[in-house]
This record gives sequence, C-alpha cells and structure tokens, in this order.
Amino acid sequence: MSVSPLAGSLPSRDMLVDVERLVSAYYSCTPDVSDPAGRVSFGTSGHRGSSLSGTFNEGHILAVTQAICDYRVAQGIGGPLFLGMDTHALSEPAMMTALEVLSANGVEVMISDGERWTPTPVVSHAILNWNRLHRDASADGILVTPSHNPPDDGGFKYNPPHGGPAGTSETSWIENRANTLLEEGLQGVRRVTYEAALKSDSVHRYDFMNTYIDELDEVLDLEAVRHSGLRLGVDPLGGAGVHYWHRIAERYGLDLAVLNEQVDPTFRFMSLDYDGKIRMDPSSAWTMKPLVERSDEFDVAFACDTDYDRHGIVCRSSGLMPPNHYLAVMVNYLFRSRDSWGADAMIGRTSVTSAMIDRVAQELGRRVYEVPVGFKWFVDGLRTGSLGFGGEESAGASFLRRDATAWSTDKDGFIAALLSAEMTAKEGKDPAESYRELAARMGEPLYARIAAPATREQKARLKRLSPDDVVRRELAGEPVLAMMTTARGNGEPLGGLKIETRNGWFAARPSGTENVYKIYAESFKGPQHLACLQAEAREMVDAALAEV
Repeated sequence: MSVSPLAGSLPSRDMLVDVERLVSAYYSCTPDVSDPAGRVSFGTSGHRGSSLSGTFNEGHILAVTQAICDYRVAQGIGGPLFLGMDTHALSEPAMMTALEVLSANGVEVMISDGERWTPTPVVSHAILNWNRLHRDASADGILVTPSHNPPDDGGFKYNPPHGGPAGTSETSWIENRANTLLEEGLQGVRRVTYEAALKSDSVHRYDFMNTYIDELDEVLDLEAVRHSGLRLGVDPLGGAGVHYWHRIAERYGLDLAVLNEQVDPTFRFMSLDYDGKIRMDPSSAWTMKPLVERSDEFDVAFACDTDYDRHGIVCRSSGLMPPNHYLAVMVNYLFRSRDSWGADAMIGRTSVTSAMIDRVAQELGRRVYEVPVGFKWFVDGLRTGSLGFGGEESAGASFLRRDATAWSTDKDGFIAALLSAEMTAKEGKDPAESYRELAARMGEPLYARIAAPATREQKARLKRLSPDDVVRRELAGEPVLAMMTTARGNGEPLGGLKIETRNGWFAARPSGTENVYKIYAESFKGPQHLACLQAEAREMVDAALAEV
C-alpha cells in the first residue's frame, strides 16, 4: 500500500468539496439508466455514490424510497419507519427527498426530535425496542449515510424489522423495483412537498438520543467506569454522534473530554487518510493522528466514524489499536464477564477477521460462527441471542445486553468504544495491555491486506472459484488444512477463496468498485512468513484466474 506524502496532514482549501455544487448536482442531474453506474445498486451497505459522478442524486432516492414503500406493502410491514441521517452534505437533501415519498405513501415515520443527526446503531436500537413491544405492527428503518466515505459521497440503506442491514433478498427486491421506476421515468413515485410532509399526521418526532443513552447501562457497566475515575477522551470526527457524548458523560457521571465538536460537511478538520483523501475512518492511523498525539492525556480514548457504526480505540500504552487486536480483546473480556450469557452463545466473526479470535474462543470453550464479509450475517444470531458477539476486521461490532437480549443488530461504535473504558476500569489495564497478554499466551499474529490487478472477467471467475481449481496442497511451507469458498459457519458463498494452515491463512476476494482483487493474510510466524503467504497467495490465485 503506497502512502501519500499528505497522509496525516490537514487538507488544503483546494481539496475541500464544493458543498453548493454537490447539492446542486443532487437536484439537477438525472440518472442515466442506460449506464450501469447510473442505476441503483445495493452493495453490502446500501446504495452509495456521488452527485458529482451521477451515481447518487434525487432520482435515485425517489426511486429507492418508493421501492421501500412498495416492499413494505408486499411484506405487510405496518409499523413506523425510523429515519436517520449522518453529517455528510448529501445526507440532508436525501433525507428530505425520502420523507416526501414516505409521507405521500402514508408511512408512519419517526424522525429525530431536536438532535439533527441520528447514528446508525441508534436507529437499529429503536427498531428493536419498538418491535419488542408492538408485535402486531413491525417497524423498520432507513439510514442516510455513506459511512466513513469521503465528503462528496452519499449513501442510503434499509434496515428491515430485524433492525440490522438488509439481506440479499430484501436488497435485490428493492434494487430491481427502484431501477424499474427509473426506467419508467419515476411515474410510479408518489410524493408531496417537504413542508407538507413535516405537517402531515404520519410524521412524528422521536427522542432517539435519550431513549438510547438512558439504556446504555443495560449493555455496559458504566457505574464501574464512573467509580474508577478514569480520564476518557473522544473525537467525534464530525459525525452523527457528536452531541451524544456530553449527554452520556452527564447521565453516567463520566470524566469524558469531547475534543472536537465541530461539524462541517467539508470535514476540513480531518487529517488526510493514507491515500491523501478525506475519510472518517477511526481504524486508520493517519485519520486518527490528532487523537493519537494526545493519547498521553487519557487512560483510554476513542472515536467513531460518521454514522457511528465503526470504532477506533486509542490507548495510552500503545496508541491506536489495530481493529483485529481490539476485537480479540472484546471477545475475551465479554465472554468472561457476562455471566448471564448462555453457555451456547457463539462468537461471530467474518472470514477475513483475525484467527486470534479462534484461539481466544478455544481457550474460552466457545464456538466460532464464521460468515462471509458483511454484518448482515450476524443479524439473526444477535437478535435471538445465539451470538453473544459479532465483529468484522473493518472495526465494526455489536454484542448483547448484559441480560443476554438483543441491543443492536447493526454495528454499534458507541458500545464498542465505551467497552474499552469498562474493561480498563474493571481490569486495571487498558485494552492494548490486555492484548499483549493474549499474544504472549497464544502467539502474535501479523495481519495485512494487499491488492492485485484483475479484469472484470477475472473478478467474476474469482467469485465462482472452487477448491478444485487450486491444485497446490502446501502454503508458505505448511500443509493446507482447509480450502473454502463457502463460510464454515453458515455455508454462504465467500465470494472468493480462503486457504488455511496451522499458522496462517489467506483469503482472496474481488473488489466491488475497482479492477483489483484483495488478498487478506495473517501469519502467526512473523513478517517473513506473512510475506511468503502473500506472495504464494497471489501466485495461486493468478494461476487459477489465468484460465479465464
């Protein structure tokens, strides 16, 4: 991975997005349905794009929202729809467009009362709470967010009544219906003005913030944090949870410093990511540089991305923790401290998340539920309690309440961040120190991700690979123990290939947006072994793809 010389510095004025032009393009540009890039496309986290490239504009949101309304009718979903948005410049116009369509379709909509922005996990929590008490009319939700993506991006995703990200069956239905509406010139879209929607009887104000915050002690031991006297720090990164932190500190008596409450759709206050772009990624050492530089002021500090479904943990003892390290520590702590979680509650991880979790699980006597990339695969397990925890290498996680009931079925950056304070308070050491103890017992893995070029045809073949397409039975000097194209937890396709040995593994998956495939690799034998894993992984995959 090449690093820009600008990484870690603040953006210059000419690097900032022109918000007026961005919003103008949202309203003025018409989707080109003859171009695949101009159609609605739901990836792992909904429809994303930029108005400047014609991939996210009013036409898209009109079509997607009407498709969601039609889907609700088809599925008999009659409860309220909880609508939230983050602080990206395109989020508010898209939210306004969505509300116009939802109101015209008679959907009961819950929008934020007072606080302008609503984080993703707060919407998931609200859906679950409603459906727990109202079994006759299920609620669902829409999140207007492109997550941690750059400031010129927009995003729009649907959470069904289970509260988590929509699965393939839901997104395929919505995507197909939306594109049909676009092809028909949006003739099937019902719409009222934004002013009429706000005044309609179907749009209601909901106290997202206090409802969520007042229940945090049901998932975390914040009393222990209060009594510990820990000095905590948080950088909201200009995201949707920016005003939640003071309320959390006040409600639970925490010594929590909020370092930057600035909200600006250009995100001019963000340090540039590895590639010189503005990106609100709390797992990036470049993005998190300002908080890391102040780590000695706090016992533990943290940040979340723009819609608060990802977390980053900064420890005084070591700086920013790699996401995989913190996930392993979370698993080890949670399954030792949550006595009410059943003995059968499993540990969920994606196929490209660290195998250190497997070693921790073995010591705990717990089963690992391994799934393809995408948090949607954890939803049912978290909802039913068969999973105590679900986590992915991109710094996303959620876990059960202390009484073993569901808290959020979407990734929750708040509880992941605050758990770092709980474990520091109760164990007398920060998460990085806890990880070093795990590594001393179980081995120190090295993890990396690289990319290799691939044509569209080769990427399609990689998705269809069978273990029979790979003839070698040795990897980096060790016998191959497992070769998979489906996840061992739920049997779903990995969208690529994963090969494991005793002390290492790699997984190869095609990129959804670039002409490359990604190789994830991890070694428990050091940097040379990791380099060997990566080199041989690329040889093996390239050989298989050469048959295209």
